[in-house]
Order: sequence, then C-alpha cells, then structure tokens
Amino acid sequence: MKKIIAATCAASFGMAASSVAHAQGSVTLYGILDTGIEYVTHANRAGDSLVRMPGITGEMPSRWGLRGTEPLGGGLSTVFVLESGFNVRGGDSGQGGRLFGRQAWVGLEGPFGVLSFGRQYTMTFWALQDSDLLGPDIYGGTGTFDNYVPNARSDNTVAWKGKWHGVTAGATWSFGRDAAGTGNSPGQGTCAGQIPGDSRACRQWSAMLRYDAPAGFGVAAAYDQQRGGPGAAANFFDGVTPIPLTNSGDTDSRIQLNGYAQLGPVKVGGGWLGRRVDTAAATVPNVQSNLYYMTASWYATPAWLIDGGVYRMINSDQNARGTLVTLRSTYLLSKRSAVYLQGGYLANSAHAAYTISQGGAGASPGAGMSQLGVMAGIRQMF
Repeated sequence: MKKIIAATCAASFGMAASSVAHAQGSVTLYGILDTGIEYVTHANRAGDSLVRMPGITGEMPSRWGLRGTEPLGGGLSTVFVLESGFNVRGGDSGQGGRLFGRQAWVGLEGPFGVLSFGRQYTMTFWALQDSDLLGPDIYGGTGTFDNYVPNARSDNTVAWKGKWHGVTAGATWSFGRDAAGTGNSPGQGTCAGQIPGDSRACRQWSAMLRYDAPAGFGVAAAYDQQRGGPGAAANFFDGVTPIPLTNSGDTDSRIQLNGYAQLGPVKVGGGWLGRRVDTAAATVPNVQSNLYYMTASWYATPAWLIDGGVYRMINSDQNARGTLVTLRSTYLLSKRSAVYLQGGYLANSAHAAYTISQGGAGASPGAGMSQLGVMAGIRQMF
C-alpha cells in the first residue's frame, strides 16, 4: 500500500510539474510550402525561353521553423526562433545548405523590447514589411533589382527591437556577417570576419525607426552598412561583374524611406531605397543606385486578393536602368491553403541585364533584353 501511495504521489507531482511547465512556456512549429511552374522569356543571351519549377521562391520562400517563449516573471521572458529554408522542388536546404539558414537566435523580451543574439534579419528587412507589399515574391521588385533586400540577414549578430505607442525602433550589430563562409546573402560574396587585429572586417550594423498609426498608415526609415573583408563583394545584379570589397575600409550602404496606408479594402505602399558602395582603393570606382517603387493590394472578395507594383531602378554609374511591372492574383482555398497566378514584365536599358525571376540561377537575359515571367503555383501554411 505504501508503494502504491508513493507511486501515485510521484505521478501526480510529475503531472503537476508538466502542467506548470506547459503553462509557463510554449513552442510552436510552423512552416510554408510554396511552389509552382514558371515561364520566362529571354532566359539567356540567345533569347531562349524557359519553363521550370523555381527552386527558391513562389509567392513566399518555403520554410519550417520553431519559435518559443518562456515567462521568467517580472515581465521578462526568454524567446527563441530556429527557422530553416528549403526548396520544395528538390527538398534541399537553402541559404548555402545551412540547417537554420533563415534565422537562429535566442534572447530576452521585456518592457525594453527584445534583445537577441545569433543569426538574424537586419533592420532593412523589417523596415520593408508594409511598404513593399509583394515582399519576397518571385517577381517582387525590390528583390529583383537588389536580391540582398529579401535576404537581409547577418551572423554573429546582437539585435534590439522595441515598440511603444506605435513607434518601433531597432538596431543590429554583427561582428562578422558570414560565419559559415557560404555566402550570407546573394551577391555579397563571403565574409566571415572576426579577424584578429582588424575588428572592422566583415562588420555590419543597421538601424530602423518607424511609426504605425492606429488610423492605418505608417512610415519607416532604415540604414544598413556592411564592411569589406576576405571574400566580400558587391553585386548590383545588372549584369556587371561584382565589385570586390576585400578591404575593411570598403563599405556597402543602403538607406531607405517608405510608407503605407490602408484605404478601406485597398492598401498602398511605396518608397525609395538608395545604395552606395565606397571603396578604399582609388582604382576601384564608387557606385550608387536608386530604387523607387509603388505597390497596392485589394481584397476583391474575402477569398480573392489582387496585388501588384511598379518598380524603377536607376544606376547611372554603371549605365543600367530597369522598370518592372508585376501583377498577382491569389485565391484562398482556406485560411492556410491558396493557389495563385502571377506575372511580371521587366524592361532593361541597353546596358542592363537585370533578371525578372528570383527563382534561382539560369534565367539571366543578355544586356538590353526585356523579360516576361508568368507563374502558377500553390501555397500551404502550417
């Protein structure tokens, strides 16, 4: 009888402890699977067209992840995110084959906001959330003209972000933005950093300030600077050979101003993103570009969303200009499932070779060639 009572008490205590732990903390599994079939014209210098299943993105990049939180008391909690990108086409990992290449961080959340450590998005990413309504879409304009933007992440990063009365402020500081040496973001080369005697090598920092009004509009500004180092480069994605940034005195900087407004069933957003590459070597020319965009979305019915945008890139230093017009139609089969049809047309100037598709390599036109891209796809969220 004593053994039975002891076992019962132990079981009850275990259940109570489990209940308390469950009440205090939580872990959520989530993900997106998104793929389809794409048709692209002028996919090479010969002007041939291409039909394929894109490897990187459709409406959204495919991913799965874990996010968790545990209250510690006094308004303080521990938080974490582990997020892995993958390609539905072949089941392979994205971000250079990293297990958690999209995000991997842990931190503390409290009245001061969130202070986090690990591989994280920079403030360039967070500042664009409501103004570029197409975001990381395969024909999303900011990513078409500057593929770093939807992939704005850095390793070895300390980040802080907080929100008070509609005002959000944030900053990141990376000691070496590419710890794995696999290419932290497209077009940036490799830059592991944390070199003894050169604390600036591969360093990156960003800052953001934004305001979201209860009336349904908002504005944001952000700055992002990357330092050069071994293997670093700056690609302007216009067909010109990337600029080597091997000196820690080299900088690749982006600044943006944008805004959005909700007007009944219609949401509009737009902005400007300027980029400047400054090199320490007198023999390597400095380059700057300016990207302007306007986007809009409209729920024609509760289950049918139509959105699109116009994007204009001007890079006078490399004599490259491009204009992209894109339109997307999404039908929601449920809260988690959707099908879509989208298309875009990219007009390149005579010396430009911007690529309309972010669906992976192999769809690059010759200089001066325009491209049409059309994709039908399906998306499932969990």
